[in-house]
Amino acid sequence: MNAIAKRAALAAIPLLAGAALVSADAGLAQDDKMARPGGEATIYRDADYRGPAVYVGEAKANLGLAWPVNSIRVKSGTWELCERPNFQGTCRTYDRNTPVLLSRSSGLTIQSMRPSVPSGGSFIGVEARDKVTTGTFAEFHTEPAARGYRIPACPVGRVTANCAARTADNYCRTIGWNGSAREHMQTVGRVVFLADVLCVKSNY
Repeated sequence: MNAIAKRAALAAIPLLAGAALVSADAGLAQDDKMARPGGEATIYRDADYRGPAVYVGEAKANLGLAWPVNSIRVKSGTWELCERPNFQGTCRTYDRNTPVLLSRSSGLTIQSMRPSVPSGGSFIGVEARDKVTTGTFAEFHTEPAARGYRIPACPVGRVTANCAARTADNYCRTIGWNGSAREHMQTVGRVVFLADVLCVKSNY
Protein backbone atom coordinates (compact mmCIF):
# COMPACT_ATOMS: atom_id res chain seq x y z
CA MET A 1 0.00 0.00 0.00
CA ASN A 2 1.45 3.41 -0.94
CA ALA A 3 1.68 6.14 1.67
CA ILE A 4 -1.42 7.98 0.45
CA ALA A 5 -3.57 4.84 0.40
CA LYS A 6 -2.30 3.78 3.83
CA ARG A 7 -3.10 7.17 5.33
CA ALA A 8 -6.56 7.00 3.76
CA ALA A 9 -7.22 3.55 5.22
CA LEU A 10 -6.01 4.49 8.70
CA ALA A 11 -7.85 7.80 8.64
CA ALA A 12 -11.04 5.91 7.84
CA ILE A 13 -10.88 3.84 11.03
CA PRO A 14 -12.67 6.25 13.39
CA LEU A 15 -15.27 7.10 10.72
CA LEU A 16 -15.92 3.46 9.92
CA ALA A 17 -16.04 2.51 13.58
CA GLY A 18 -18.43 5.31 14.39
CA ALA A 19 -20.70 4.37 11.52
CA ALA A 20 -20.72 0.65 12.13
CA LEU A 21 -20.25 0.08 15.85
CA VAL A 22 -23.27 -1.54 17.46
CA SER A 23 -24.10 -2.31 21.08
CA ALA A 24 -24.22 -5.86 22.37
CA ASP A 25 -27.74 -7.21 22.30
CA ALA A 26 -29.02 -8.10 25.78
CA GLY A 27 -30.92 -11.01 24.29
CA LEU A 28 -27.91 -12.49 22.49
CA ALA A 29 -27.79 -15.59 24.67
CA GLN A 30 -31.36 -16.47 23.75
CA ASP A 31 -30.53 -16.38 20.04
CA ASP A 32 -27.33 -18.40 20.25
CA LYS A 33 -27.32 -21.71 18.40
CA MET A 34 -25.19 -24.75 18.94
CA ALA A 35 -22.56 -25.06 16.20
CA ARG A 36 -21.23 -28.41 15.20
CA PRO A 37 -17.71 -28.83 16.60
CA GLY A 38 -14.95 -29.69 14.17
CA GLY A 39 -16.28 -30.52 10.75
CA GLU A 40 -15.58 -32.60 7.68
CA ALA A 41 -13.69 -31.78 4.50
CA THR A 42 -11.98 -33.51 1.59
CA ILE A 43 -8.96 -32.07 -0.23
CA TYR A 44 -8.07 -33.02 -3.81
CA ARG A 45 -4.89 -32.98 -5.84
CA ASP A 46 -6.62 -31.64 -8.94
CA ALA A 47 -9.08 -28.84 -9.60
CA ASP A 48 -12.82 -29.58 -9.75
CA TYR A 49 -12.54 -32.28 -7.05
CA ARG A 50 -10.54 -34.72 -9.15
CA GLY A 51 -7.49 -36.90 -8.64
CA PRO A 52 -6.19 -38.35 -5.34
CA ALA A 53 -8.16 -37.15 -2.32
CA VAL A 54 -7.79 -37.08 1.46
CA TYR A 55 -10.77 -36.94 3.81
CA VAL A 56 -10.16 -35.00 7.06
CA GLY A 57 -12.48 -34.98 10.06
CA GLU A 58 -10.12 -33.57 12.69
CA ALA A 59 -6.99 -31.46 13.02
CA LYS A 60 -4.04 -32.95 11.10
CA ALA A 61 -0.64 -31.53 12.08
CA ASN A 62 1.22 -33.36 9.29
CA LEU A 63 -0.65 -34.53 6.21
CA GLY A 64 2.51 -35.78 4.52
CA LEU A 65 1.20 -34.87 1.07
CA ALA A 66 3.46 -35.35 -1.93
CA TRP A 67 1.20 -33.30 -4.19
CA PRO A 68 -0.28 -29.79 -4.17
CA VAL A 69 -3.92 -29.24 -3.22
CA ASN A 70 -6.09 -27.74 -5.94
CA SER A 71 -9.64 -28.06 -4.61
CA ILE A 72 -11.59 -28.72 -1.42
CA ARG A 73 -15.08 -29.93 -0.57
CA VAL A 74 -16.30 -28.66 2.80
CA LYS A 75 -19.11 -30.81 4.18
CA SER A 76 -19.24 -28.90 7.45
CA GLY A 77 -17.21 -26.47 9.53
CA THR A 78 -14.57 -23.92 8.62
CA TRP A 79 -11.09 -25.21 7.77
CA GLU A 80 -7.65 -23.66 8.05
CA LEU A 81 -5.16 -25.04 5.49
CA CYS A 82 -1.46 -24.34 6.20
CA GLU A 83 1.56 -24.74 3.94
CA ARG A 84 3.80 -26.30 6.65
CA PRO A 85 3.34 -29.00 9.30
CA ASN A 86 2.03 -27.99 12.75
CA PHE A 87 -0.14 -25.23 11.22
CA GLN A 88 2.86 -23.05 10.36
CA GLY A 89 3.59 -20.91 7.33
CA THR A 90 0.89 -19.25 5.26
CA CYS A 91 -2.59 -20.47 6.22
CA ARG A 92 -5.84 -19.96 4.34
CA THR A 93 -9.37 -20.51 5.60
CA TYR A 94 -12.23 -22.14 3.67
CA ASP A 95 -15.83 -22.65 4.72
CA ARG A 96 -17.36 -23.80 1.42
CA ASN A 97 -16.68 -26.00 -1.60
CA THR A 98 -13.92 -24.43 -3.69
CA PRO A 99 -13.15 -26.04 -7.08
CA VAL A 100 -9.92 -24.05 -7.67
CA LEU A 101 -7.84 -22.94 -4.67
CA LEU A 102 -5.18 -20.89 -6.45
CA SER A 103 -4.82 -21.64 -10.15
CA ARG A 104 -5.43 -24.70 -12.26
CA SER A 105 -1.72 -25.11 -12.96
CA SER A 106 -0.11 -24.73 -9.54
CA GLY A 107 -2.40 -25.39 -6.58
CA LEU A 108 -1.33 -24.90 -2.96
CA THR A 109 1.33 -26.60 -0.88
CA ILE A 110 -0.62 -27.88 2.13
CA GLN A 111 0.95 -29.96 4.91
CA SER A 112 -1.45 -29.38 7.82
CA MET A 113 -5.09 -28.44 8.30
CA ARG A 114 -7.51 -28.04 11.17
CA PRO A 115 -11.09 -26.99 11.88
CA SER A 116 -11.54 -23.45 13.12
CA VAL A 117 -13.33 -24.90 16.16
CA PRO A 118 -11.43 -27.77 17.85
CA SER A 119 -13.02 -31.17 17.30
CA GLY A 120 -14.80 -32.39 20.40
CA GLY A 121 -15.02 -28.92 21.92
CA SER A 122 -18.07 -27.42 23.55
CA PHE A 123 -18.12 -24.22 21.50
CA ILE A 124 -21.44 -22.42 21.45
CA GLY A 125 -21.96 -20.81 18.05
CA VAL A 126 -22.90 -17.13 18.31
CA GLU A 127 -24.83 -15.66 15.43
CA ALA A 128 -23.04 -12.70 13.86
CA ARG A 129 -24.67 -9.32 13.53
CA ASP A 130 -21.98 -7.94 11.29
CA LYS A 131 -22.23 -4.32 10.21
CA VAL A 132 -20.08 -3.64 7.15
CA THR A 133 -18.75 -0.34 5.86
CA THR A 134 -16.82 -0.46 2.58
CA GLY A 135 -14.42 2.21 1.38
CA THR A 136 -12.02 2.51 -1.53
CA PHE A 137 -9.04 1.05 0.31
CA ALA A 138 -10.61 -0.76 3.25
CA GLU A 139 -13.66 -2.59 4.57
CA PHE A 140 -14.74 -2.54 8.20
CA HIS A 141 -16.52 -5.51 9.87
CA THR A 142 -17.92 -5.21 13.38
CA GLU A 143 -18.47 -8.98 13.78
CA PRO A 144 -16.61 -11.07 11.16
CA ALA A 145 -18.51 -14.26 10.42
CA ALA A 146 -18.29 -17.65 8.75
CA ARG A 147 -21.61 -19.14 7.66
CA GLY A 148 -23.47 -16.69 9.83
CA TYR A 149 -21.52 -17.38 13.05
CA ARG A 150 -18.89 -15.24 14.73
CA ILE A 151 -15.26 -16.27 14.32
CA PRO A 152 -13.17 -17.17 17.40
CA ALA A 153 -10.10 -14.93 17.65
CA CYS A 154 -7.87 -17.97 18.21
CA PRO A 155 -9.61 -21.17 17.02
CA VAL A 156 -6.95 -23.45 18.52
CA GLY A 157 -4.65 -22.86 21.49
CA ARG A 158 -4.11 -19.89 23.80
CA VAL A 159 -5.73 -16.58 22.91
CA THR A 160 -3.09 -13.98 22.03
CA ALA A 161 -2.99 -10.77 20.03
CA ASN A 162 -0.67 -12.37 17.44
CA CYS A 163 -3.03 -15.31 17.01
CA ALA A 164 -6.00 -12.95 16.58
CA ALA A 165 -4.04 -10.97 13.98
CA ARG A 166 -3.39 -14.16 11.97
CA THR A 167 -7.05 -15.15 12.18
CA ALA A 168 -8.10 -11.67 11.04
CA ASP A 169 -5.64 -11.78 8.13
CA ASN A 170 -7.04 -15.13 7.01
CA TYR A 171 -10.60 -13.86 7.30
CA CYS A 172 -9.86 -10.79 5.17
CA ARG A 173 -8.20 -12.92 2.50
CA THR A 174 -11.21 -15.22 2.24
CA ILE A 175 -13.45 -12.24 1.42
CA GLY A 176 -11.12 -10.79 -1.20
CA TRP A 177 -8.84 -8.40 0.71
CA ASN A 178 -5.10 -8.70 1.33
CA GLY A 179 -5.17 -8.78 5.12
CA SER A 180 -6.18 -6.98 8.29
CA ALA A 181 -4.78 -3.59 9.28
CA ARG A 182 -6.62 -3.52 12.63
CA GLU A 183 -8.56 -6.05 14.68
CA HIS A 184 -9.88 -6.38 18.21
CA MET A 185 -11.09 -9.18 20.48
CA GLN A 186 -14.44 -9.39 22.27
CA THR A 187 -15.40 -11.93 24.91
CA VAL A 188 -18.93 -13.32 24.74
CA GLY A 189 -19.60 -15.86 27.47
CA ARG A 190 -16.33 -17.78 27.64
CA VAL A 191 -15.35 -17.40 24.00
CA VAL A 192 -13.12 -14.65 22.59
CA PHE A 193 -14.22 -13.53 19.13
CA LEU A 194 -12.82 -11.26 16.45
CA ALA A 195 -14.38 -7.80 16.46
CA ASP A 196 -13.99 -4.53 14.56
CA VAL A 197 -11.72 -5.89 11.83
CA LEU A 198 -10.42 -3.50 9.17
CA CYS A 199 -9.60 -5.39 5.98
CA VAL A 200 -7.33 -3.59 3.51
CA LYS A 201 -6.58 -3.95 -0.16
CA SER A 202 -2.79 -3.60 -0.32
CA ASN A 203 0.21 -3.99 1.98
CA TYR A 204 -0.55 -3.51 5.68
